Amino acid sequence: MKPTVRTLLGRDDLALTLLTDEASLPGAALDAPVPWVHSSDLEDPAPFIEPGQVLLTTGTQFGADSGTDDPAGFDAYVGRLAGAGISALGFGTEVVRAGTPALLVEACATHGVPLFEVPYRTPFIRVARTIAELNAADANARQAWALQAQRAISLAALRPDGLGATLTELSNRLGTWVGLVDAAGALDREAPVGGLGQPALGEVVGEARSMLRRGQRASRTLEAGASVGTPQRMTLQTLGAGGALRGVLAIGDSPELDQAGREVVTAVIALAGLALEQNRDLDRARGHLRSGLLRSMLAGDVELASEVSAEMWGPLPADPVRVAVADLPPEHPDRLTEFLELRVDDRDGRLFFGRDGESVVVVCEDADRDVADELAGEFDVPVGVSDAASVTELARLHEQALRAVERARETSPGVVWFDDISRQGVLAFLARTDARAVARATLEPLIEYDREQGTTLLETTRTWLEHGGQFDATAQELGVHRHTVRSRIALAEKLLGRDLSGFHARADLWAALLATE
Repeated sequence: MKPTVRTLLGRDDLALTLLTDEASLPGAALDAPVPWVHSSDLEDPAPFIEPGQVLLTTGTQFGADSGTDDPAGFDAYVGRLAGAGISALGFGTEVVRAGTPALLVEACATHGVPLFEVPYRTPFIRVARTIAELNAADANARQAWALQAQRAISLAALRPDGLGATLTELSNRLGTWVGLVDAAGALDREAPVGGLGQPALGEVVGEARSMLRRGQRASRTLEAGASVGTPQRMTLQTLGAGGALRGVLAIGDSPELDQAGREVVTAVIALAGLALEQNRDLDRARGHLRSGLLRSMLAGDVELASEVSAEMWGPLPADPVRVAVADLPPEHPDRLTEFLELRVDDRDGRLFFGRDGESVVVVCEDADRDVADELAGEFDVPVGVSDAASVTELARLHEQALRAVERARETSPGVVWFDDISRQGVLAFLARTDARAVARATLEPLIEYDREQGTTLLETTRTWLEHGGQFDATAQELGVHRHTVRSRIALAEKLLGRDLSGFHARADLWAALLATE
């Protein structure tokens, strides 16, 4: 514990007497740490004092004759000292004056500065030496604490769950909450469990996710939970190298860490980063194994993958399954695979995935289809999902997912389900870049005519085709007379140079309409 004004007042060998009423002082004024004691009889010693110091004076600047004391002078003197941030003022008696001036006591009470009397038998140097010795003892104790804490944390790192044990030891040593947000942006570990409630926990995780998305090594300070009460100061530090972050360490920082505490935290950051990097090497090895098993499954050998998966992660997903294909994000692609590894752990293995070039292939149970939405939302990538079927039909499901992700790439990042586009029929697959130009050229005469004449030939033609070429149904849908529909279709045939009475011409025109959607 660092020495305080109260520490000095409690030392019998110093025999100091507090002259200001403690009840009139600011809260904890006597308990502020005192870094040093300075003595001066200058009229304005404020420029030579640092905040937190105790000032000792014999009062030479006030003179020996109390009959000529100026209240304004005492008030200005103490006001300057209060502005400099001193912890307390000590007045040495029997040197210039027999006692402490009453006006000085009043001025200190007015400005909230603790004032104590130093008897003649107590040298100022003894007061200064007491503070110096106590500060040195505190520094030695804190350094010994830091060494002991680092030793305990190092031993904790050797336990089976070294990372979890390390965070628990850090929490115990600092007496505060400690949490680890993994590379996928989820709270992986915390100590003590449940030690940080909402909304503070949500704010910490949210800020950690922002740091991970930026992908750069960084440290942040966050005032969490301010909306519901007293905010808690949190320190967040990324783990891992820039561009390949492995997580974020969050530490409750109240009170603010001193040098010894920062040294312990630095040691934990190093150990946690090392542990996560070792896990990363294992993840890469597992990733290669997954990719090999995926190729085996797509080739029809599900039995081998089932045996290996059961040993490594758990049983393969149960039928019916779906296959999802997602593009890897261009920046930090490892985050997506780490995200899926955590989902595998959550489901005791009943989710399988493997990298396939610049994509990742996920095999999940039908009930876990929401993982596709999680991937698209979290990583802003296109995802294609197959129909649900037996795992023995994995090759067919993979082909469906590939077609679906192609459609997803053409629109915007998001999820496209194969059963949605399959209901549109084979012609729906013509809505590709290489077909749009031809389709646009086919429909250009109708588009240009509508633009110039303000008509709706294209809409009428589409509605007519949707109703199988029936004029009455089309007229009812558009709210016009059937003869109006007939005349519009005749005009469209003229502009297109096509006879739309035959199936092939209608099918070709319908394909052109689909391709321009």
